[in-house]
Amino acid sequence: MSANAITAGAGFAQFFGRPAEAAWHAPGRVNVIGEHTDYNDGFVLPAAIPFGVTASVARRSDQLLRIASSQLGGEPAVVPLDVLAPGAVHGGAAYAAGVVWEMRRRGLAVGGLDIHVDGTVPQGAGLSSSAALECAVAAAVDDLLDLGLDRLTLVDVARAAENDFVGMPCGVMDQSAALLSRARHALFLDTRTMATRHVPFDVGSFGLELVVIDTRAPHRLVDGEYALRRRSCAQACAALGVPALRDLTEDDLPRAFATLDPVTARRVRHVVTENARVLDAVALLERGEDPRGIGLYLTRSHCSLRDDYEVSAPELDVAAEAALAAGAHGARMIGGGFGGSVIALVDVGQRALVARAVTSAAERHRFAEPAVFTVTPTEGAHRVPLGKRTTGPATEAPGTSGPAVSA
Repeated sequence: MSANAITAGAGFAQFFGRPAEAAWHAPGRVNVIGEHTDYNDGFVLPAAIPFGVTASVARRSDQLLRIASSQLGGEPAVVPLDVLAPGAVHGGAAYAAGVVWEMRRRGLAVGGLDIHVDGTVPQGAGLSSSAALECAVAAAVDDLLDLGLDRLTLVDVARAAENDFVGMPCGVMDQSAALLSRARHALFLDTRTMATRHVPFDVGSFGLELVVIDTRAPHRLVDGEYALRRRSCAQACAALGVPALRDLTEDDLPRAFATLDPVTARRVRHVVTENARVLDAVALLERGEDPRGIGLYLTRSHCSLRDDYEVSAPELDVAAEAALAAGAHGARMIGGGFGGSVIALVDVGQRALVARAVTSAAERHRFAEPAVFTVTPTEGAHRVPLGKRTTGPATEAPGTSGPAVSA
């Protein structure tokens, strides 16, 4: 996949025939470790990546909301603000519409708007294109209308847009990564308190690369499995008498297995042990130790997601195994699961070897050809001067950059 360039405001003018007034860019993310812990009041360690979404906006004098996308093409979605409600907008435009709806639901003075989105996040890769879109729109509208919202409030607006307007019961990790990240750092987030720390994660200085393997197995969360995992966790909390699974430690696991059915108990074990892995990884990185040391945590996380939480997929398992066999220090699936991407911690200069290994393994299993690329932790959402070009990174294998307005 060649790098894709976005010129802030160019698509807006093409669709709407007038200049944009403001543009903001928000990144996608990889989650270094801490999967399916965010909606359990747990700990996560994501990092923003160079792929992202740029939202260009301008005010309207009427009460219409118009939303266009360079990836989707076609005519803009148009909806009067007085009928804007869940279900009124469909597809990728719903993520942008949900942000406007949530702002108005909070009593903010948001009138008619034209919104254009353009992105480089690969479709279906599990790199959080939906949160990048929501956060870019939220930050752009806040800036345009001088609403004065702080970053944590923007996180909550974006999360509510996805939860309550789109209907996807995600946690708060992706929006936090898009808005709060810092370059060359991972973001340690306590999702109960929303306390954050920027953890050094400049792996290049240790002779390492963080490699993403997009398996091309579509990343689908709206088929009910994600929601089913959330319900299972809530049922476990009720049975065990705790507010959230975050309140359990590994010492509580025997009681969990004695109280719960075996499947639910395994779900609990994943969340409890994953929280412990996050804390161990953060401690290692904050001590300034060689990041190769977190490789074991990554691999154990994948095994737990595969066996206990059962959200992996054959394409993810094959990619992780092939990367490890090719010399990766650790590898694991990222995102909600059931498709998407794997990350691997690889020595500098070994990316091509890993790419060949995972591509060969995919071919043997008759899977789609994966795309393999290196990412470096980048900054969170920021204003982009109109006319400025931004690009996403290139990859080892050919691919497609899908609509950043996809979930």
